[in-house]
Amino acid sequence: MHGTATLATTDAIASIILDEKTFLRRSEEVERERATAITDLLAHNRFRPDQMGDGPYHVSLSLNDNRLIFWIHSESSSEKQEIALSVAPFKRIIKDYFLMYESYQEALISAEPHRLEAIDMGRRGIHNEGSELLQDQLNGKITLDFDTARRLFTLICVLHIK
Repeated sequence: MHGTATLATTDAIASIILDEKTFLRRSEEVERERATAITDLLAHNRFRPDQMGDGPYHVSLSLNDNRLIFWIHSESSSEKQEIALSVAPFKRIIKDYFLMYESYQEALISAEPHRLEAIDMGRRGIHNEGSELLQDQLNGKITLDFDTARRLFTLICVLHIK
């Protein structure tokens, strides 16, 4: 959701789990990005399911039948909720994100600073586009800030690595 919704301090993710069945083996770089995204997400996030009471929340992310599944449990009550999104709207952005990621890794080897900078700017732009799409898709279901959407989008990309 875009805008300036006021969120309480309980409106946050306390823990997040990625469905480990959706991947075989990740590279060291991808594993580092996943770990950084989770650490940053848990340190600073604004997240509130619109149909649940106060958090903090425990979230599990998984892919199932071309759907992104958020399993959410409130720490302050026994409330649980499942929110499913179609992966279809994200496919092009995720594909572009991985292409830019691969280009960035190749540019690191060649050590061309101007190329690295251009690729990184493009990658950030694609990342922003994915984050905005995630906020739009969750509108009316989950209220979250842009930085939280960015970190969740990173984790969604990690789930797509097979």
